[in-house]
Amino acid sequence: MAKTFDKLAYNSLNDFVYGSAPNPVKTKHGLVIGGGAIYPELNFTLPPMEVTAANMPEIKQIYSEMIDGVLKRAVELHAPGLVVEFEMLPEMTLVPEWGIEVNNILVNAIAEYHAKYGLKGALRSTPGDVREFKRPPVQRSGEIYQNLLRTIEGSAKGGADFIAIETTGGKEVHDEALVNADLTKVIFALGIMGTRDMKFIWEKIVEISNANGAQAAGDTACGFANTAMVLAHKGFIPNVFAAVVRVASVARTLAAYEAGAVGPNKDCGYEGVYCKAITGSPIAMEGKSAACAHLSAVGNIAAAVADLWSNESVTNVRLLSDIAPVVSIEQLIYDCRLMNLAKEKGYGVTFRDLLADSDSKWDPQAYVLRPDVVLDISKDLIKAKTPFLRTKAGAKLAIDKIRKAVDNNEIIIAEREKPWLDIMDNQVEAIPDDEEKFWHEIKGELELDKFIPSEYELK
Repeated sequence: MAKTFDKLAYNSLNDFVYGSAPNPVKTKHGLVIGGGAIYPELNFTLPPMEVTAANMPEIKQIYSEMIDGVLKRAVELHAPGLVVEFEMLPEMTLVPEWGIEVNNILVNAIAEYHAKYGLKGALRSTPGDVREFKRPPVQRSGEIYQNLLRTIEGSAKGGADFIAIETTGGKEVHDEALVNADLTKVIFALGIMGTRDMKFIWEKIVEISNANGAQAAGDTACGFANTAMVLAHKGFIPNVFAAVVRVASVARTLAAYEAGAVGPNKDCGYEGVYCKAITGSPIAMEGKSAACAHLSAVGNIAAAVADLWSNESVTNVRLLSDIAPVVSIEQLIYDCRLMNLAKEKGYGVTFRDLLADSDSKWDPQAYVLRPDVVLDISKDLIKAKTPFLRTKAGAKLAIDKIRKAVDNNEIIIAEREKPWLDIMDNQVEAIPDDEEKFWHEIKGELELDKFIPSEYELK
């Protein structure tokens, strides 16, 4: 069912805190996410190996060992609940039976530990967006697209609590735009290509999930804003540019909720904090305890309003103590235990602010995740009437907010980055408000052999 959001889900900054959401979700085994406590979300994957039919028996055995080790450690540490995310490798979506078989192994293990020990576990099943495997991508038809839908349906029927995905519609333009720090093309890729693809695919995901006993959770701008974050970390693009891309990606991720998703949003979608502010849905986030997967400048602040605290992903390698997934769940459980205790003792808002203040001045990408900044930007962003205009507004609002923070010495940025605020401001101002006009203005600058305009309703 389509939803519209024209006002914030929060009236007070003090209510915008980790573990609590106005619209919590409940899982099959009674875990309430966003109901007051923050829970760990563990994601694991295979060690480097080929995913083939011949290897599937070994692969299923590895997943069985990983889930058993993780659930066993959760019981030993008296964890009240956890979510496990199964991010499918591409082959497991291209061949739906493989992903569904592993999905069912994880579902059964979680059910067994709930029956034996009362552990409230849930599974988030995340098929890969394999539509990009055909070049240029065919987004709305064909065998690959049908296999994606089959994987979603089979995962839901198999007992997954949540269905998520990391969609990639618009990356055909966005990747090059990032490398060239071209905000005009970023906004086209996110605000027109990305949001249109999101509307299409998430209406399908919601329909399939609802018909087969699962909840449509949420998406992530991982392939867009996180790519910007990595490029900025490596010094290839300005940090202020990556921060603006993050806020510009909000409308794209929000499209899943407009199509009927209920959360929790994907962990690697840091823009989820804006989605929570606008929709009231719970979110997963990742930070310092996801260093096993990638480095970032948002290690603490990412937890400030999270409802699930994730490790992003870890391969099944053996460390001195145990296999890496078991190590990760221990770290997440202890993080969540401390955060929940702070809330129980009345220090939830204080702990949230410590998480935010410890990171926010060191990088503009962290600053735009501050709870107060998120609410300020969100209340204006939501006034824009279309996903495209919200994308454009998000970029402008982020630029203005960062500029003010720089002037007030609230952010430390390199001198060489300051001119980029004016550069980006001028680029946004030059973009027309009419989508079709924008398309006809920019199409001559795009490599039209890299994407199929009709897949994005472009003529």
